[in-house]
Parts: sequence; C-alpha cells; structure tokens
Amino acid sequence: MSKKALRKRLALGLAPILLVASLTGCRFGFASDPDDPNADKQEVVIDTSTDTFEYDASLKGTSITLLNTKAEIQVALEKVSKQFEEKSGVHVEVMPVTDGDSPYTKMISLYNSGNPPTLAILDTTDVLALAKEKAVDLTGEAWTKEAQGYLTELDGAVYSFPLCVEGRGVIYNQAVIEAALGEKFDPESITTLNEFITLLDKLAANGIERPVSMAKEDWSLGAHQLQYLYETYDGTSEGAQEAIEAIKAGKLDLHSYNRMSDFLNMFDTLKKYNVAVKDPLGADYDEMAIDLVDGKTAFWFNGNWAWPNLAEAGAEESDVYGFLPYFMNNDPGDFVNQKVQASPSKQIMLDGQIATAQQQAAGKAFLNWLVYSEIGQQMLVKTCNLIPPFTNNPYEPADPLSRDIYQKVHDGKAFNSSAIVPNDHWSALGAAMQKYLVDRSDREELMASIQSYWDEQK
Repeated sequence: MSKKALRKRLALGLAPILLVASLTGCRFGFASDPDDPNADKQEVVIDTSTDTFEYDASLKGTSITLLNTKAEIQVALEKVSKQFEEKSGVHVEVMPVTDGDSPYTKMISLYNSGNPPTLAILDTTDVLALAKEKAVDLTGEAWTKEAQGYLTELDGAVYSFPLCVEGRGVIYNQAVIEAALGEKFDPESITTLNEFITLLDKLAANGIERPVSMAKEDWSLGAHQLQYLYETYDGTSEGAQEAIEAIKAGKLDLHSYNRMSDFLNMFDTLKKYNVAVKDPLGADYDEMAIDLVDGKTAFWFNGNWAWPNLAEAGAEESDVYGFLPYFMNNDPGDFVNQKVQASPSKQIMLDGQIATAQQQAAGKAFLNWLVYSEIGQQMLVKTCNLIPPFTNNPYEPADPLSRDIYQKVHDGKAFNSSAIVPNDHWSALGAAMQKYLVDRSDREELMASIQSYWDEQK
C-alpha cells in the first residue's frame, strides 16, 4: 500500500468519530481535497514560446469573475486565469462553489444579490434554465464551428461554451484483474451483462470477494446511474428527451419499457457485488478510490472526473485503468453493451444581465483564448486535465481515465447522449434510488416514484 493511501486510510478510520455525513449531501466537482498540502504535486510544463493569439488591448485592466463548480480543477483554473491575465491584462477571479452547494441555487442567490459571476461553469440543465433570461447569445462565436456535435442549443441558439467532454461507466483496474485471474484481461472481451457477471464470479472465486465499489451519493445514483434510463433510449440527446416526454405524458409505461428492466438488471448486479453490501449507505467515496487502487475491488462505477481521487490514493498515470460499458442486457449488438456514455457535461455561461459590455467582451476573449491560443489549448488539457470538445485542439489528456474516454470518443466507442432533467431530479430520485439500494423498496415502488416525479412536472 502506498504511503499516501495509508495516510488516507488512517484519516478515514477517524472520520466516523469526527463527523456524520448527510445522505443527501452532494459533492459537486466529485473530487476531494483539491488543495491538499500533503498531496504530491507535479507541475505540468506549458510551452509559452509560441502565442499567435490576438489580444485586444482595449480590454486591459478589465476584471471579471468565473464561478467554478468543478472542485477538482479549482487550482488549475487559478493557474489558467493567471496566465491569461499575464497575456491579456484581464483579471479573472475564480470563485469556487463549496461542497454541498447546488450550482443552480448559488447562481440564483448571486443574481438576487445583484452580483452574479461574469462567467459560470454549470451543468447543462442549469444553463437551459437560466439562459434565455440571463445569458449572452453566443451563437455567432467562432469557436462554435470547432465544437460541432457538442453544442447545447435552446430554440436554435447557443448560450453556453462546452468546457469539456466527460464520460462514465464501470472503471476497471487492469492490473488487479490480471493478478487475481492469473491471465491477461481484454476489456473488449466483455460484451454482455452475463459475461460481466461471469467475470465478477471469477474474481470472487479468486480472492476479491466483492469486486465492485458503488457510491451511495444521491447525485451518483439519481443522475449518473438512473439517467441511463433516458440516455440509452436510442443513444442520442434527442432520444433521451423523447423518452422523458413520453414518460411524462404517460405514453411510455415503465413496466414495459425495456430500458427500465435493463437498467435495474445492471444496477442489481452492482448491488450484489458491492464491497459495501452490508452497509451501502455507509460507503465512503474516498475509500472507494483507495480500494480500487489497492486491489480490494476491481471496479468502480464512476466517470473520468474520478482520476484526482485515484491519483491521491496512489494511482500513477502509467497504470492501466479504463471503462467498461454499463452493461444492460445480453445482446452484444446493443450499443449500450459496446459504448460508454460521453458528453459535454459542463458548460460556461456568460452573464448578459449585469455584466458590462466591457466585461462581456473580456469573457468572450477568455473563451476564445481557451480554444484558439496555443497556451490556452495546452492549459485546458494539461493543466485542467480536461478532454477538449474542440476539434482544433491537438492535445490529449495524460491520465488513463481521460485517455480512455478520449480514445473511445475518437474510435466511435462512445455515445453522446445527455438527458436534460429538472434541477431536483438527482436529489428527489436519488433518494428513491438510495431506498432501492438498501432494499427498503422494490422495483414496483421505485418505478412508481419515478413516474410520480415526472407526473408532477406536467
């Protein structure tokens, strides 16, 4: 076990004594301790020798703010903003959203106080809720042509900048699997739910009794897992919306909708092999990263945003981690068993209500700099460790999770589907999923909760 992992285990051992965690607390950003002074920090070198970006001298001295809802890149964004200021003369203050705060609620609070951020990193749902009243129309910006397929439109207009592509699925630790089985592991050899179950059984028979880590947080259960219900309708965002509207209208019966049973079959599999099966709501997010790195488990349902947690637990960029699909049935030809979900999950909105014309121009310049400057392109990928949605960005992410998603996107092994749901979806239905996770409800009750939620949205 690494010294870093050992420190973490000791700290976690004291955690129950020091605090009681809320079952519904949401950790936006999905990473911990971005400023941990004990973490080993390795500075990524950015080549600043070439810079052909044209800076607007009239913007020098302008100050703008950027609300950050991705906790794991707070320090990175501060480095990016500092570099941008050195080059442009525009000061960008990066404002973090603290753990437990909803980005949407934070934005409403800031608008009500008359002090909203110039730029805000938000979930797509939040952008669509705020855009028409509060955002600048960005349809005419040059970078839109670099992000075709990853733009979010509202009535034909673009109100947000796609910051990154994020993907999710079943993370695997290849070295752990191969050590347990005593043979090479080819992730592409697993093409159905039954094949995945067979693999889990083999691992259990070879010393990894419960090979799966499963987060108990409502955002993980109610958004990252449950939204497969909509996003796998046909693998497109349009299809996800069609499924939602059909459920809302009572035209798609959850009892006969095959993706409902498909989803629960996979969820039940993860439940059965969950390392925290005896106390699912006692599972600790940071402990899951340590378990996967140290080999107590072999799989963790999560997204590429989890890399900082794995790195903190001792994982190295040279290690082999990747994603299996969220297997939902036994048809090897079904796209859900072939591809992982990947989409532009985080968007940047530019305030059009309070920001001055000068601040709006500075905000646009910052976004263009991320796309078109040689320095911005590097820092988006190397400093922030993000997967760029822009076709003109030549850089590839360094960590194995993001590399795997990046490669799958470019190889056609990812489906781009984002379900646009109300802001309380993850909390309301996340609570219903928690009940199902601990067997305090059955499939019938869970389906009733889902249908009831959508009935209330009419």
